[in-house]
Amino acid sequence: MISKTRKEDAIRIQVLPDSRSLADAAAGEAAARIGAAVANQGRARIVAATGMSQIAFLDALVRASDVDWSRVEMFHLDEYVGLPPEHPASFRRYLLERLIRPAGIRAYHLIDGQQDPADVCQRLGRAIGEAPVDVAFVGIGENGHLAFNDPPADFEKQDAYLVVRLDEACRRQQVGEGWFQSIEDVPERAITMSISQILRSRAIVAVVPEARKAEAVRRCFEGDVSPQAPASALRTHADTSVFLDVDSAAFLTGVNNVYGRDSESRLPRGAP
Repeated sequence: MISKTRKEDAIRIQVLPDSRSLADAAAGEAAARIGAAVANQGRARIVAATGMSQIAFLDALVRASDVDWSRVEMFHLDEYVGLPPEHPASFRRYLLERLIRPAGIRAYHLIDGQQDPADVCQRLGRAIGEAPVDVAFVGIGENGHLAFNDPPADFEKQDAYLVVRLDEACRRQQVGEGWFQSIEDVPERAITMSISQILRSRAIVAVVPEARKAEAVRRCFEGDVSPQAPASALRTHADTSVFLDVDSAAFLTGVNNVYGRDSESRLPRGAP
């Protein structure tokens, strides 16, 4: 594993040799965070992300034997407006099938995209505001989005949940991942946790595998902190761990000693 902390940022970047080891490492960090919260305060409040990039991570996390899931309260990161829960792309369905039921989580707050979006945002906002979130699990989109906060993201709005319009790049990613047959099938609106609310989490674990995320990773972690690169906001958080594999880290500079000849050739050299 390669660790890198930028002097000007608080984030910790760890590069793993492949997506499987990335998932295991991130799950180990996540399980430790949950365990510490339960030990310290009797419960843990978490935020869970979805998407293809999170499947292996959630599988590894559910298999973690040292997590007392009966003491975990889960909040949902984002969901499409108008999509029924039986749809293959429904994030409610995703979380029920891949995290809530396998882990046995009893307390959870799912985003119902079929209800009035404004009411859903207010209700979830009140619930999540009752106490701090101990750890948020997030990914990064191909366009640099954080949750469904597409560029240019709103870094200022303090509401916990927002109704947003998805940009074309985001909607094309959903088709590319196989959730929808065509871009016309992808809903144009979604309910998402805001950037401000994500940053209010005590700790954040970002899970970002695959070469298709490499350019977004470069822009978010080596470009400016900017609404045009929404996940760059993670660099302002005091306790964020970013887990990459050699493919998603391929365009980062200053990451050396990569595993294997092939992996090493894909990573640019540079000063940290």
